[in-house]
Amino acid sequence: MFKKFTNGCVHLVQRFLPDAFIFCIILTIVVFIAAIPVTGMNPLEVADCWGQGIWELLAFSMQMALVLVFGTAFANAPAVKRLITRLASVPKQPVQAIIFVTVISMLCCWLNWGFGLVVGAILAKEIAKKVARVDYRLLIASAYSGFVVWHGGISGSIPLTLASWDESLKTTTAGAVTASVPTSETIFAPWNLILVAVIILVVSFVNARMHPADSEVVAVDPALLIDETEKIPNPHTPAEKLENSMILSWVIAALGIVYLVFYFVSSGSFNLSLNIVNLIFLVLGLIFHKTPISYVRAIMNAAKSAGGIILQFPFYAGIMGIMTGVGAGGISLAGAISSFFVNISNTVTFPVFSFLAAGVVNFFVPSGGGQWAVQAPIMMPAGNLLGVAPAITGMAISWGDAWTNMLQPFWALPALGIAGLGARDIMGYCAVVLIVTGLIICGGFLFLVPLLA
Repeated sequence: MFKKFTNGCVHLVQRFLPDAFIFCIILTIVVFIAAIPVTGMNPLEVADCWGQGIWELLAFSMQMALVLVFGTAFANAPAVKRLITRLASVPKQPVQAIIFVTVISMLCCWLNWGFGLVVGAILAKEIAKKVARVDYRLLIASAYSGFVVWHGGISGSIPLTLASWDESLKTTTAGAVTASVPTSETIFAPWNLILVAVIILVVSFVNARMHPADSEVVAVDPALLIDETEKIPNPHTPAEKLENSMILSWVIAALGIVYLVFYFVSSGSFNLSLNIVNLIFLVLGLIFHKTPISYVRAIMNAAKSAGGIILQFPFYAGIMGIMTGVGAGGISLAGAISSFFVNISNTVTFPVFSFLAAGVVNFFVPSGGGQWAVQAPIMMPAGNLLGVAPAITGMAISWGDAWTNMLQPFWALPALGIAGLGARDIMGYCAVVLIVTGLIICGGFLFLVPLLA
């Protein structure tokens, strides 16, 4: 029965899910049309919201692109790749390979979403070279399924935003948050860590159960997965010697380490902002690539995987502009969606409905920062009125943002680029992960959070 359900999901997605950019265009059209009756705006006013919003996420887009690029470059460092190759030798059977990729990807995504996406895809690709009869589509889907925990991890943009206090946080939350919320109450809260652990265990089992029978396996020729090795000439000129000087990398890395130590000591905590996360991976990349020119090449290669982000983020910013555009009646489309869930909530159910609302909004605004900008002014004050702690409301939004990425192909682009697959190849399996994790997270907010928060 479970295999039939999985096969049905795979077949449905392969037939009807378009390319990620086409998906983005369709979402734009849907939101444009929906905004007119809900907000009372006319088409010109909606178009104005789109045009004004299209460049609103440039700074955040750069941060997200750097998370991906720095994480990718670090994952491709020779020493790190050797470790990944050794790890790929651990599983011997197809089911073992699926479980192994799922667990490693989830742990890495919890540490850093960009790093996790890339490491999971690279590991899956290496395993496909070594393990016979493993389904390549499910292997890459398992790598991407790790992304479902990213916003509950230490690179989660919403908990990091809550931890980094400035006056704009008070404005964004409509006055609901007046002081920083430490990561000990969000990312490192006992209930959140338990939720992450349960998801890792259950999704690993579910992914293993989805592996097709031998007659239905879609394998890949290992010869097609071999990467070309770049031949780097020995340095001869003074310029080439500078480019290959490890001393220069060490100096900059040492500077970064000194700053990071000073930052954490002076702040008195281990709060991680997006900029700090990026700096950590920048320093690690310099150290593990050893020479400046090696790191330059790694960054140039990694930047290719950011093409989808660069192209699609402005469109999603435009969608966000429409979603937050307010008509004459003072109603926005995002506000209407969020308010609907608020109106049917009470103190117990509010975190669950915040999570579901965030999941719906994430289809149209697949960005942690964009999600926060859309929902924080509505959900955070509503949570305060119901007596729900800002940390719980913020994490409910965070989990909702990560959850529906299992059906939103935008963030799968880097992994798919590495694997050489399309979104429709993996999203059927990810749809099953969406259902399973949705039930777990709802249960967590209903029963685990009241017990441990």
